[in-house]
Amino acid sequence: MSRKERESERERAFIENGSRVLEKLVSTCNGKPIPIRTFSFAELSNATNNFDPQLVICKLWLYQWYKGYLEGRTISVKKANDADKMKVVFTDLPISVKEEVFTDLAISAKVSAHKNVLKLVGCCLETPIVILVYEFAGKGTLRDLILADNEPLTWESRLKMARESAHAISYLHTAFSRPIIHTDIGLHNIFIDCHGVPKLTGFSHSLIIPEGETHVKDASDEWQLPRTTRTLCPNYRETRCITEKTDVYSFGGTLSQIFNINTMVDPVILAGELRGAGVEQQFQAVRNLALRCKEKDPMQRPTMVDVSKELRRIEKSIP
Repeated sequence: MSRKERESERERAFIENGSRVLEKLVSTCNGKPIPIRTFSFAELSNATNNFDPQLVICKLWLYQWYKGYLEGRTISVKKANDADKMKVVFTDLPISVKEEVFTDLAISAKVSAHKNVLKLVGCCLETPIVILVYEFAGKGTLRDLILADNEPLTWESRLKMARESAHAISYLHTAFSRPIIHTDIGLHNIFIDCHGVPKLTGFSHSLIIPEGETHVKDASDEWQLPRTTRTLCPNYRETRCITEKTDVYSFGGTLSQIFNINTMVDPVILAGELRGAGVEQQFQAVRNLALRCKEKDPMQRPTMVDVSKELRRIEKSIP
């Protein structure tokens, strides 16, 4: 493709994507779209050394995250995998990747003010699938940290990250007239910054409950939620109803992963701890909370506000 043809393609993509982004922002933000900064493809290419594989900080099913440098600051660039790769792995997806990115962008813009949400910086509209730009969270995902052997997370760090992640999810559920349901809560969608602060992200499949309603009904032929949530939440499997309690169930599974609840207290977690008995009590309290979150009946699950409060209580139970 010639340079002129590439420029023409990018101009067409910019117009088409810009129109869809504006439409999505208006519908998501109650008719008051949030201004979004746009970057050129050339700017992001330069920022990531032409999307150098050496700068990849996270690989997910559909996307790769790159570390970049732009205007004197470090950024995270979320770019969809090449189309030819996605055709092989994701031909059965019910929602186009394009639409997922529009949702991700709009929800990210709406909730970026929260300290435990990964802040959206801007986007690039010049590519077929919009590229998203976020603040940089230097320690990678919580999944990466949990699995790392060289520097295991302390018990206190795990409690803090769990509590602050719960706080972010409760914000989605309660801060707006129309609750936002994340639907894909997991270790892979929680980044950790250089100060150990968790940052929730990954809003591609998020849904907004209409005002005055208690749930969203998925009446499509193909389930819209990502496979992780479809597997986890039995109520969704049976009723196709999506509520705040769908997120609560998923968070219960996330708690189990953070603290290795499916087995016993990981000796690595307790290594170096001076208050073993107290930590054991905290572990049992977290375990009970995770089990409550994963009750089959959604009415028996706590709200995320209650989950956040309980984690705060557990955290403070040892002076």
